[in-house]
Amino acid sequence: MLVHLLRRLGQSVLVLLAVSLISFLVFRHIGDPTISLLGEDATLEERAELTARLGFDRPVPVQYLRYLGEVLQGDLGVSYRFKRPVAELIAERLPATLELALVAAVFAIAGGIALGVYTAIHRDGALSRAIMTVSLVGVSLPTFLIGIGLIYLFAVELRWLPSFGRGETVKLGAWSTGLLTASGWSALLLPAFTLGFYKLTLIMRLVRAEMLEVLRSDYIRFGRARGLRTRDLHYGHALRNTLIPVITITGLQIGSLIAFAIVTETVFQWPGVGLLFISSIQGVDVPVVAAYLLLIALLYVLINLVVDLLYVAVDPRLRVA
Repeated sequence: MLVHLLRRLGQSVLVLLAVSLISFLVFRHIGDPTISLLGEDATLEERAELTARLGFDRPVPVQYLRYLGEVLQGDLGVSYRFKRPVAELIAERLPATLELALVAAVFAIAGGIALGVYTAIHRDGALSRAIMTVSLVGVSLPTFLIGIGLIYLFAVELRWLPSFGRGETVKLGAWSTGLLTASGWSALLLPAFTLGFYKLTLIMRLVRAEMLEVLRSDYIRFGRARGLRTRDLHYGHALRNTLIPVITITGLQIGSLIAFAIVTETVFQWPGVGLLFISSIQGVDVPVVAAYLLLIALLYVLINLVVDLLYVAVDPRLRVA
């Protein structure tokens, strides 16, 4: 187990170094920071002074090592548009994105596993057929279209839920949360459902397919022949073996919830990191774009590391290997 952990940590470090190099190239070779920071009316002397102060007149390897050292110290540069440290901007908006992704992940995982198990056990039932039919909507329709449809139904026609914003938030130290207020939850429901619905249908169909495969295996038949209770067979044996391949796919999907929350945050004007990323692309705010790439890579690596360790913990065959 320790060797596996060290191996995965080494691979994670290599991935982060590769992403940091890509982020550095984006930061260094896209746009002119002197124009963004000083304006078009700056003199050549002012631009040369800023270039030297930023270290852009040094060799590229030296610039990369300096950039890497600054990143390790939490210095992600200064936003061209806001004239503020990028780390501060991300810290302000990261709670909104993480809460949205967390609620969407809980909704997708809990709902997907529960519905997948139900439709596998009762595969010929009318309710199971209806659930599978509805799941085609989540698989087929794009996220932005689902979000627009929910806004029209629940915000425009029924007027039950807000169509944009985060609602009232509460400060818990440096963290701002909307999970402690009624308006925060009402603003969170539609974007969380929009973000998690596709993942729910994907997990549900995966769990159903794996569960049906496990229920046809020889050891389940042997258990029935021995007289084991149906509940024990379904939830004590079949479900556990069903979840082994599901864990890896689910981990990747959780990572994509954060990475691809951009569309949902744009549709609902959710004040998260994804919306900041979109506006930074439109405004050619290169430091924010580069920092976003690093942040998403770090979150993906951490989630995949946890998933790999959980995979080993669930499957004893891997521990033996």
